[in-house]
Amino acid sequence: MSLPERPITILIAALGGEGGGVMADWLMEAATQSGFPAQATSIPGVAQRTGATTYYLEIYPAQREVLGGREPVLSLTPSPGNVDVMVASELIEAGRAMLNGYVSPERTTLIASTHRIYATVEKMQMADGRFESARVLEAARELAKRPVLFDMRKLAQESGTVINAVLFGAMAGSGVLPLTREACEQAIRHGGRGAEASLRGFAAGYDIAGGTLAARAGAAPPKRARELDEVLALSVERLRDYQGEPYVELYRRRLEPFLQRDEKLAAEVARELALWMTYEDIIRVADLKTRRSRFERVRKEVGAKPGEPVVVIDYLKPGVEEFASVLPHFLGKRLVGWAERRGKLDAYNVGMHIRTSSIFGYALVRSLAWLRPLRPASYRYKEEQRLMERWLGLVREAAARDVALAREIAECARLIKGYGETHRRGRTNFLAILDALVENPPTADAREQAAAIRKAREAALADPEGQALGRELGKPVIWMKPVKSTHG
Repeated sequence: MSLPERPITILIAALGGEGGGVMADWLMEAATQSGFPAQATSIPGVAQRTGATTYYLEIYPAQREVLGGREPVLSLTPSPGNVDVMVASELIEAGRAMLNGYVSPERTTLIASTHRIYATVEKMQMADGRFESARVLEAARELAKRPVLFDMRKLAQESGTVINAVLFGAMAGSGVLPLTREACEQAIRHGGRGAEASLRGFAAGYDIAGGTLAARAGAAPPKRARELDEVLALSVERLRDYQGEPYVELYRRRLEPFLQRDEKLAAEVARELALWMTYEDIIRVADLKTRRSRFERVRKEVGAKPGEPVVVIDYLKPGVEEFASVLPHFLGKRLVGWAERRGKLDAYNVGMHIRTSSIFGYALVRSLAWLRPLRPASYRYKEEQRLMERWLGLVREAAARDVALAREIAECARLIKGYGETHRRGRTNFLAILDALVENPPTADAREQAAAIRKAREAALADPEGQALGRELGKPVIWMKPVKSTHG
């Protein structure tokens, strides 16, 4: 009887808390109980979403009873081009695997969830630093022998379990493993706690990978709705949550002049305006930190059992600007002016550790969220609205000349984000570009002006300190007023 030439190789990339180790144990249990020689190793990843923990398994697809006492030699580590099953619990981890050569069109079945958990490098960017998911999906369909791609996190949530169960089901359902469904389910039952929920997730993943549901493996994604309609729907929901229906109406009035123009310009203005109008202040931060959904998410992330206490401690460091932002406009303006003249904007930032899971801590933070009705009278609200109107006016004026120029000006709003020092730097860079290239352009040619604005904006996003932007503008960008010397 001829024996298989090589083992089946499986590489799993899972993030912390997703049960990658448990899934590897299930695979080993199912293989062992089925009589197949198998071996597993793992390499720990790095915290804070800079990389996944990887698990490498080899299963020799011949039962021990036919081996006559012989043992196959199994490897401890994967090698590019020699992986039969690549499993990724998140889309960019699938992209990372493809980049490293672990997915090949001649051999590899790629099983990956299409949801996103953003990597640290994506979050560090000044603007939208997200990798384009569509490119990863396109590459997966090109590079894999068989792609099995769907939102496994959503399926896991619907099944009341962790994503590892759905991934395991997708592996079994794909037919690439020498393991029966019964053997896999039995391995889950041997795991004990949470077995019933895991079996539900396993069955859901198995059915999709096996093609028994409408969402077939590797199927093309549904046709996207018009970008503008999608942006408007999300923006209205966000604005209503932020400040209520009158704020939504203000948003719609501001957008009206753009809706009859170029659709891409309207979508860009709609997106940036919604983000800007829902700027982060201590009222917003307090609201988000004290929502029930946030505490439920924290409990889920740490795997807390029903009735098990979870302590949540929030670190806050408010300063003069944060305090001034919620004061009435005339008081906030005087306070910020005083702090700027004396170089005290960052002098009184006091670190606070607040246990928001306690009654006192929750009430303290929640009381800030209750200031929401007073936000329209606050210093920062009026300052932000004034600058928004200036920006919208410049975009409208540019659109009458050249739509491409108007889009470049609209995208400059990406520079304004966050609060405190981050907001201060972004706002200063934004104003520097408006002054030098939008309101006082060095050229009358719209295309040249658009190119100059784009280069300046990209320089500001790449270097928040303003040095790269200063080189583009030909003069330094000072994001904090100099402190006057008190010495003679």
